[in-house]
Amino acid sequence: MTERRKQFPFAEFEPRWQRHWDEHRTFSVPNPGEPGFDPVKPKFYVLDMFPYPSGEGLHVGHPEGYTATDILARYKRMRGFNVLHPMGWDAFGLPAEQFAIRTGQHPSVATARNVERFKAQLKKIGFSYDWRREINTTDPEYYLWTQWIFLRLYHAWFDPEANAARPISELAEKRRGELPDESAADLRAFLDRHRLAYVSEAPVNWCQELGTVLANEEVVDGKSEVGGFPVVRRPMRQWMLRITAYADRLLEELEGLDWPESIKALQRNWIGRSEGAEAHFQIDGQPESITVFTTRPDTLFGATYVVLAPEHPLVPTLTSASQRAAVEAYQTQVAAKSDLERTDLAKEKTGIFTGGYVINPVNQEKVPVWIADYVLATYGTGAIMAVPAHDERDYDFAQKFGLEIRPVVAPAKPVEGCFTGEGTSINSGFLNGLATPDAKRRVIERLEQQGSGRRTVNYKLRDWLFSRQRYWGEPFPIVWRDGRHEALPEAALPVIPPPLEDYRPTGTIEPPLSKARDWIRLPDGATRELNTMPQWAGSCWYYLRYLSPHEHGRFVNAEAERYWMSGGKPGGVDLYVGGTEHAVLHLLYSRFWHKVLYDLGYVSTIEPFQRLVNQGMILGQDNHKMSKSRGNVVNPDDVIADYGADALRLYEMFMGPLEATKPWSMSGVEGVYRFLARVWRLVMEEDQEGRWQLSRTVTRQALTPAQRKVVHATIQKVTGDVEALAFNTAIAQLMIYVNEFTGAEVRPVEAVRTLLLLLNPFAPHLTEELWEQLGREFAPEFPGLVSGQRWPEFNPAYLAEDQVEVVLQVNGKLRDKITVHKGLENEALEKQALSSPKIQEHVAGKTVRKVIIVPDKLVNVVAG
Repeated sequence: MTERRKQFPFAEFEPRWQRHWDEHRTFSVPNPGEPGFDPVKPKFYVLDMFPYPSGEGLHVGHPEGYTATDILARYKRMRGFNVLHPMGWDAFGLPAEQFAIRTGQHPSVATARNVERFKAQLKKIGFSYDWRREINTTDPEYYLWTQWIFLRLYHAWFDPEANAARPISELAEKRRGELPDESAADLRAFLDRHRLAYVSEAPVNWCQELGTVLANEEVVDGKSEVGGFPVVRRPMRQWMLRITAYADRLLEELEGLDWPESIKALQRNWIGRSEGAEAHFQIDGQPESITVFTTRPDTLFGATYVVLAPEHPLVPTLTSASQRAAVEAYQTQVAAKSDLERTDLAKEKTGIFTGGYVINPVNQEKVPVWIADYVLATYGTGAIMAVPAHDERDYDFAQKFGLEIRPVVAPAKPVEGCFTGEGTSINSGFLNGLATPDAKRRVIERLEQQGSGRRTVNYKLRDWLFSRQRYWGEPFPIVWRDGRHEALPEAALPVIPPPLEDYRPTGTIEPPLSKARDWIRLPDGATRELNTMPQWAGSCWYYLRYLSPHEHGRFVNAEAERYWMSGGKPGGVDLYVGGTEHAVLHLLYSRFWHKVLYDLGYVSTIEPFQRLVNQGMILGQDNHKMSKSRGNVVNPDDVIADYGADALRLYEMFMGPLEATKPWSMSGVEGVYRFLARVWRLVMEEDQEGRWQLSRTVTRQALTPAQRKVVHATIQKVTGDVEALAFNTAIAQLMIYVNEFTGAEVRPVEAVRTLLLLLNPFAPHLTEELWEQLGREFAPEFPGLVSGQRWPEFNPAYLAEDQVEVVLQVNGKLRDKITVHKGLENEALEKQALSSPKIQEHVAGKTVRKVIIVPDKLVNVVAG
């Protein structure tokens, strides 16, 4: 459309209004205690999941969530709220590091360039962010506090009695009281085993080519998501965060949040709390035993084999000489798979017999021991008892390898194949005839009496592996001395990564920071921790730094935190909007950090985010996900050049429900653009020279009753829809409104004013421009900026129907219906009813004995 004349001059006024908002800081909001703060107003904190600023810039899918939050932010300001609506950059991470490796340029250079591009694009769309609060996770003034929060975890432990984090100093004092003669070294080792941030030798996803550990979600089909390089499992010394201590609270405190049930289910499934029992299977002929966890201890009599994770430490003990080579070959094969691949239910089952046996504790049967990749060393005990008659995964495995399938639970009705439900115990010795709940209790009692098991609770959730062998990340505020880790003092923060001549991986498990020899060794002989934190670290708490981003002495201003995170609900952020790709890990990690900070007295709410909304994906015009490889990416800059920022905003919201997946359509953009042109022409007209001027049809004429009804119906509809985030139907109602007044010979200025108020959150540039134009002629009605006005209120009285439909009956049978003025007197209503041709037809030749009237509803003529 670039070559055609624009239907209205958006290219002239949109940049002008963006400069105005910038120069006047129109959307900056003060904190308590700052000039201009109004404590009478309620607060509303609306937050976007902040973006990673890539070199490719935005495509039209990115602004969808940002547009939704911006509409709500503008609406809430007009409703009299103090609105916090910030933006920042999640800028550490592997892509910037890979760019540095290719170019030799420091990652900060590319990061700064990408941030500027993203910021310019966002400003071009007209978002009402408080740019005074902008943050960047790679800014030392920001990650100083990320490192500081890590030290809070390092200096804390989880007290199970208080069900909360407490300072490690309290545990040390308690321990000294209990064991006054304990050596300093033993005390230190005890404390290190209880810290929320601790060191562990953990099996990790190691990518030699990238030279770093990768999270499970960064591994696809045994290869790195970035680059497609081979990934293997190997044990390495890693920093871990004890998120498992918070498993129950992460589950229980989820209930008070206004989140989609599907997202809550994903969180529950990831945590994976299950009640059951541990049972000890003695290794045949050996002193050791294998402990398994099961949620169905009532099926122990049906355990016909045991399966270990290939990494289980007892595999060498169990493996016979004849099976050793095959077992070791299988272990090597499994090492190349991620946990996600190994637990994929749809994949082909693999495994191998160890040649060893264990003894079933309830019936003393000798059962074979296998290893299989679907059992993880990181879940439960790394071992399962296989009951193929009552577990589908075990059933498939047993069928493939010809293992015994023994039913021990009888269903109420016959079932083909594997039965996984509850029923009555059979083939189970002392459990026979018991219903499943009773059988569970009885078998646990027996295991505990024998000393061969106990009641327990298990979780799928693992402690958070928090180390990365990368350069472009937050260095740990930790040093090593004589083989022991120590926290740096707070005065030593921030720990800034040193410049390197070469950012490439070392080719060994040594991270890139190992190349900075002078930086590593401190004057007192200590050496720095060489791993860096994952990208998750900076995004765990950024919503708190927005509250007081320029605070130097603390990570958040306490008064600002209490104000913006208050509200009488568990979560502080009133609305959090982002994609479903962060439905589990980011949200889980943020909740964990927040709860630790709450326990230690640094924040006032138990949860970070009260309401969560996930916007749907915008597909390319070919109905596929936008990607450079498909060539279906639409750049918002191109859309804005042809149709304007307001058309982009409006179309993104008009495509369909916010949460739905929708394909992009340039013809759809053009349709919305034409609607905005009609709004423009509602107010403006061209003179003979083609210059725009205020339309002579806009007058101070009063609204007709019909027009007033449309005005107030639209106020009611748009208000309710914005509150419900149903922006597509709000826009549809605004289109009806514009159509109503487009054909009018004169356009009451009151109707135009209301339209601009209602449309402003959606199309802020157009409405500000028209507001200013109207102010030149109708100054009292159009003061200041439209975005600074009060949202209109609808009057229910104007929506009341002035006419009603009345049913006409003869001897109780429906004969006709008439429409009359509401409240018509009985005498007049009777007269109209009797004059109805259909009533006259049915009373002809009869005597009207009585007329029964229900006002505004019914007239019944009794005739005979």
